[in-house]
Order: sequence, then C-alpha cells, then structure tokens
Amino acid sequence: MGNPVLVDPTTVRATAAEAWIWGYALLENYRTMYPQAVDDADPRHVGGFGVFRHYPYPSTPSNTDVVTPNNDTPYSWAWLDLRAEPWVVEVPASDRYYVLPVHDLDTSYVGFIGSRTTGQQAGRYLVAGPGFHGECPADLDGVLRADTDLVGIVGRTYLAGPEDVPALVEQQSRYLLKPLSEHLGAPRPVAAEPVWPVWRGEREALDTLEFFAYLDFLLGFFPVLPTEADLRSRLAELGVGHGDFEPATLDRETREAMLQGIADGRRKLTGAAAATTDSQQCFGTRVQLGADYLNRAVGALKGLYGLPAEEAWYGGGYGDTGGGRRYTVRFPPGGLPPARFFWSATMYRLPEQLLVDNPIDRYSIGDRTPGLRFDDDGGLTLHLAHEPPADPAAAANWLPAPDGPFMVIVRAYGPEPSVLDGRWRLPEPTPAD
Repeated sequence: MGNPVLVDPTTVRATAAEAWIWGYALLENYRTMYPQAVDDADPRHVGGFGVFRHYPYPSTPSNTDVVTPNNDTPYSWAWLDLRAEPWVVEVPASDRYYVLPVHDLDTSYVGFIGSRTTGQQAGRYLVAGPGFHGECPADLDGVLRADTDLVGIVGRTYLAGPEDVPALVEQQSRYLLKPLSEHLGAPRPVAAEPVWPVWRGEREALDTLEFFAYLDFLLGFFPVLPTEADLRSRLAELGVGHGDFEPATLDRETREAMLQGIADGRRKLTGAAAATTDSQQCFGTRVQLGADYLNRAVGALKGLYGLPAEEAWYGGGYGDTGGGRRYTVRFPPGGLPPARFFWSATMYRLPEQLLVDNPIDRYSIGDRTPGLRFDDDGGLTLHLAHEPPADPAAAANWLPAPDGPFMVIVRAYGPEPSVLDGRWRLPEPTPAD
C-alpha cells in the first residue's frame, strides 16, 4: 500500500509517541527472538521455532540474551510459529517449582503451565494462535489461546545447587513440543517463510525511524484487537502496518515529526521507569495489563519477560559502590520476604542491567544460600560492596557489587498476600557509612 499521504505534523508526533510506547515491548521481544529463533549463526540460537533450548546452570555475566537475567531458576527457551497450526506442550510430573509462561509478541502473557497454576502432575496443553478456531482435543488438559501468531516461552525450573543439576536436566528434557498435526497423526500444514528483517544488535534502532520499520513487519503477525483499533488505524495512516513501510520515502516534515514523537515517548518511558520501584503493574496477561502500555514498556525496559506478581514478585533498589562505598539491606526479625516457594536478591551492574563478575561467583543471595549469618535479634543483613567485607559474618552475607552504579532486585516466588497488598515492604539499600 506504500507510505502515507501527509498528516498534520502535530498529530503525527502524538501518534508516533503513543505508538513508540505501545510498540516498545514488541521490538524488545524481537531483539531477543531474532538471534534465538531466526539467526542460526548466532550462538544464542535455540534451534529455530518449535524446539526448546535448556540452560542447566544459573545465569552468569556471560548470559546477555535479556536484561536482569534470572539467577534462581535456569531458563528453558522456545519460540512457536502458530500461523499454520497450534502446538502441544507436554510437561512431566514434578515436585520442584517450575513455570512455562507463554507470551504474545507484545510480551503480554497468554497463560502459564507450572506448579502454581496447573499443579505438579504431568499434563499436555494446546497453544493456539488467533487463526485457530477448532476445539481442543479431548485428550489434552487445556488450551492457551494467543492473540499473535508468534509466541515465546521463557521457562524457569528451580535449581537447588550444583549437585542438583542432573535432576534439573532430567526434568528439562521432559518438556516436549510437537505440532498439533503430529499429535493427531495428520499431515502437517506449512506456512510460508517470512523475510525476517535483520536485527544487527544495535539498540539504537529503537530511537530511529527504523523502529517503525520493524514494527511494520511485526504487525503482520498481530491481528488488530478492538482495544487497539484506533491506534492501529492512526499508524496505518502513517504507512505502518501494511508490511512495506520505508522511512526514506517519507517527506521531511513527517520524518521530523515522527522523530520528535520517538523522543517524546523515550522521555516518558525513562521518567516512568525511574519512578517504578516494584513490578506489580508491569507484567501480566492482556486482561491484567489492560490499556496501560506505559507500564508494559517499563517492564520490557527493566526486566524483559518478568513474571506477574502472583507468580513472582519483584522489587528493586539502587546505589553506587564506586570508590569503596558499601551498602546494606536489612530485613528485621520476622521480615524476610514472605514466599510460598523461595526468595532471592540478585545484583546487576548499570546501565547494562547484567550480572556482576566476581571472585566467588555469587550473583544472588537468598533463603537457599548456605552459611548465611543472622543478626543477634534474628534479622538478616545483606552486605552490598565491590570488595568483600573483612568481618567473616558480613562476608558470609556478601552480595558482590560492581565498582560503580548497581541495581539489586529481590524476587519472591509464590508471594504471600502480604507482599501483594503492600503490608510487607522491601527495605532499601542503605549506605553502610
């Protein structure tokens, strides 16, 4: 259909800002999906669509697929193309915590298979795209219906420690994927291979008109939802959504207005992210998130693929340990994070939001960490510093930090109601001096 006729620059700017915030999560998702599912020359490649790639060890500083990687539960990555047919996800019976969350292209969650939602028993579940209107086969245990033709799975499975790796690997190997046709013993339909736009690893594309070129492509896998029809219509007036958007063909006034809109959107997102201290509004299903696209974008910026609060609650704090500065986080007696499964605190360096290399290979600390020293009154004090504390008791509770700005994220898996309703409050990092 080509690029648009001229639209009023003020309207263009406002639409571009709104669309940038709305589309931010889609591009962050594609930035992860492209190397994992499309680019088979990338070391992060999982093997294409319809396969799991399991990581049997906790994340380390070398894991850079996503920001704020989870160090508690090793990942199982998979991507599904639902255009031709649904897929079946099979899980084993297990007494350890796990979750296989399925997310749409915009990172809204479709549903969850795991300990909290479907239980510890074995099961088989259908993941169906927007083009599937059939019934779920009677021998399957449920159906997750996606709003986009491409979905991702970022599974997590509890790991008790290095000695637990063989048992973890055994469980991960029993997470299975198969197309519905294979499950039914029927001929397999095939969808045409898209011409995937190359993601060159440059996040700077998010702040240029190339943002809308990527978004234009991705919208081909995302049927218009009623709640987003107005924005999608205004985007179409700018030529975005037809599959052939080309920034170079835009007139100068429209290009400038769209760039101003991108800058407006970036400023709004940066401000919202700075004011966000916990995750409760940032992650969830489409129903839970509603039309609050700014919170969804904050979630994609600060913790892509974070789980909704009822699955895993996240809270954060900041500091700067450059120049030998030290911090503590103290949980008072009876004030540890109330969690059904477990809790942890993970350290990240800023601005990369990645794990911190350190001599003891400790990237998180929590209720599974051996040798923690409790205070005389029963409280627990964590020590955040670049260099290890000289005091042995403090060193036992040392969470190594970068030599500079840091972010520490506390996660509570299966949070109790007191976490979700705010009765329990996360203590802030406090300068030790």
